[in-house]
Amino acid sequence: MSLTRRGFLIGLPLLLAACSSSTRSTSSVSMVSAYGPVADERFPLPGLNARLIKPELRRQQVDYESNHAAGTIVVDTPNRFLYLVQDGDKAMRYGIGVGREGLALRGNAYVGRKAEWPSWTPTANMLRRDPETNGPYRNGMPGGLNNPLGARALYLYRNGNDTMFRIHGTNQPQSIGLAMSSGCIRMLNHDIIDLYERVPSGTRVVVIQA
Repeated sequence: MSLTRRGFLIGLPLLLAACSSSTRSTSSVSMVSAYGPVADERFPLPGLNARLIKPELRRQQVDYESNHAAGTIVVDTPNRFLYLVQDGDKAMRYGIGVGREGLALRGNAYVGRKAEWPSWTPTANMLRRDPETNGPYRNGMPGGLNNPLGARALYLYRNGNDTMFRIHGTNQPQSIGLAMSSGCIRMLNHDIIDLYERVPSGTRVVVIQA
């Protein structure tokens, strides 16, 4: 095999991993470092299968022009991205799963509280919509790998009141990029851990809907 041909094949995976979006990627975190096993958790996380994560949905820093202050979370629901605005017209971008139409939050909120490996209790609306699935957990489900809120949760508030919407992890990585949840904003467990460490309580959140 010629050196030119061999160099092309070696470079091919990098070309395939490049994202195509209106924002330009400036640094893409490697799959090994970003989505490998995490042993130092209360519930150790296994590594993620790379095939479940489309390149454009992986955590990466991108060019991002915005009027929002650095540290603001912007949830772009139509495009299935969450941005953490950074200085210098940059942002850390994460792929997300969103709620079905009619079940989503819109506008401004803030992170009212944070939780690691949160417990989950279905809301009254969830119990009414799907009593068979959610009924067994009406008294709550403790945190863990099988909990639908995943490894972390950011609870969104307005005017001191819980909106009942969360940015949280998920035990269904294949749902990232889709509209199928009960209205909350779901992220890969590895990504919500990263975001959780970057933002304090009180962080402003802007949710854009179509």
